[in-house]
Amino acid sequence: MKQTYRIEVDCANCALKMEDAAKKVEGVLDATVSFMTQKMKVEFAQDADAGKVMETVRKACKKVESDCEVYID
Repeated sequence: MKQTYRIEVDCANCALKMEDAAKKVEGVLDATVSFMTQKMKVEFAQDADAGKVMETVRKACKKVESDCEVYID
């Protein structure tokens, strides 16, 4: 299952750091961040609880880029 989330990040390098952090979260198969569109696409493992995984992704992103925001709609 893939979902797209809105993000706020101030540089392309920061977006790459967020992408790398998201990919390391258990339950995430793949994550792609687009600095230009300010969106993050996350693909979840089949048995993953998307809501819980995204909360962990949000925290992981904040650790590497404290001024970023990931909006879970």
